[in-house]
Amino acid sequence: MSHLILTTNDLAPLQLQPTRLANLALGFSLRFVVNRLPSEEQLIMGLERRSAKHCNVGDHWLDDIQPCWLKGFGTRDIGLFELCDKFDSIELWVDPLPNDQLVLVWLLDLLRPYKEITTKLSLVYTDDAVANYRAESLAKWKLPVFKVTDNHLALASRAWNAWRAPTPESCFDLLMKDLTVLPRLRSALVAMFEELPDASTGLGASEMAMLSYIEDGCTDPQVARMAARHREVFDESEAGELLDDLAQCPAPLIFGVGQAPFEKDEAARYRR
Repeated sequence: MSHLILTTNDLAPLQLQPTRLANLALGFSLRFVVNRLPSEEQLIMGLERRSAKHCNVGDHWLDDIQPCWLKGFGTRDIGLFELCDKFDSIELWVDPLPNDQLVLVWLLDLLRPYKEITTKLSLVYTDDAVANYRAESLAKWKLPVFKVTDNHLALASRAWNAWRAPTPESCFDLLMKDLTVLPRLRSALVAMFEELPDASTGLGASEMAMLSYIEDGCTDPQVARMAARHREVFDESEAGELLDDLAQCPAPLIFGVGQAPFEKDEAARYRR
């Protein structure tokens, strides 16, 4: 029996692949919590068999994968659907962070029409980010496995369409529904709602957290990392861009971190 693990981020497979819990572990590097969402066409293109359309690094979903991982199942040119067809069973490991929940609903919505894939698909929810653990520890985990049902697929499609909507009303409406079939979705939505601009300050929760650290006397350049770890919505790079924005917006809230406009580079941010 061949077994595939798909994960909702690209760090988890680095720890899962050596565990031999599956023949192959692969993840997705997509970030849906910040900036404009890619079009459906862009997302589909990234998962197709490699072609002339994938002319830039990062255009294809397997660009960062070690070719040896795929031995016996294809090459780095293979598409997602073609790869899934090669396995008898597929588990989707879902980390608890908000972006992972968005990748979950996107992927379930994407796979919904493909019964030959969804009938062999199961969900595994983790209580912490898999990448925080060594392979030896992960190999001993005994996590519940939930078979994907039509209820999972229907709710995922509704949630993904709501997240893609131009205004947040559809996402707010989701909080009035029973979301227990996707148990981490509600908390993820609430965390992301808290990042919307506040009616009085125009700032989200991560921005307010960074200002609070600075007001308390923190001048460490890792203030963005602290906010990212505390809020768990944005990664360190995304939080760093928010920090830069607070210093180079028309009415700056932070001073003394260099001359705008800033480079979007972690090393440059730390030096400033």
